[in-house]
Amino acid sequence: SLSQPEREGMFHRGPGLNLTSGQYTAPIAGYYTFTTTLHIVRREPWRKGQRCRRRRLRVLICVQSCCQHNSNLETVSQLESSGDLFTISVTGTLYLQAGQYASVFVDNTAGSPLTVQSGSDFSAVLLGV
Repeated sequence: SLSQPEREGMFHRGPGLNLTSGQYTAPIAGYYTFTTTLHIVRREPWRKGQRCRRRRLRVLICVQSCCQHNSNLETVSQLESSGDLFTISVTGTLYLQAGQYASVFVDNTAGSPLTVQSGSDFSAVLLGV
């Protein structure tokens, strides 16, 4: 059954999502498809002399907070010099054992403080065992 939303425009079904920790815990072992879309705002201008090639953001969905190459979903986005709002999405399939969790990580190599805006989302759906 659909549970009550914590705020307008948000819903979750099933017991796996912990809104406090931001972790989805697999109720049973199987293949899960994960999707996250983050709306990220740069809070201050680029630093003077900062190289454009270092303005990258990596967004990852990792199992058990371990972000090794073979157990995560990842996207890398080059941040443009103009604009303060970036939207970055990651989607894919991971295998989780029962009780394992997945969560979203942002690796900020941009050298400027960033804020994840409301309206960002994270979802998991069991595909099969």
